[in-house]
Amino acid sequence: MSRPASRGFTLIEVMIVVAIVAILAAVALPAYSSYVQRSRVPPALDALASYFTRMEQRFQDTGTYGAGGCALAVPTVANFTLSCTLGAGGTSFTATATGTGPMSGYAYTIDDRGTRATTAHPKGAPGGNCWSVKGQTCDA
Repeated sequence: MSRPASRGFTLIEVMIVVAIVAILAAVALPAYSSYVQRSRVPPALDALASYFTRMEQRFQDTGTYGAGGCALAVPTVANFTLSCTLGAGGTSFTATATGTGPMSGYAYTIDDRGTRATTAHPKGAPGGNCWSVKGQTCDA
């Protein structure tokens, strides 16, 4: 007597497939989470660069960045709080984007000279005057 051919997968085959999918997920999910985290930074950097340009235009028109506080309102950006502080009697300023919520631990600044700096980052702030790094060098 011959046995009829069985159809389907054995338990071992299913367990091997589940193990392979679990390994792939363990590699892919952290990479995806990191990608999503990095995608939240550019809007804040764009807002700082735009604010710098507007403040420079203000300085060209009036000779000051403000009196008693920055003359222009800081923009609003998701996941970041932007602020501005004056120095030297209104002839200098520093704008800061500080991360909130899922971006807490991140902070970026730009000053009246256009000097960009990462002042806080979960992986450590890079040296030099830049907002982002690629490897160990500034990514302009």
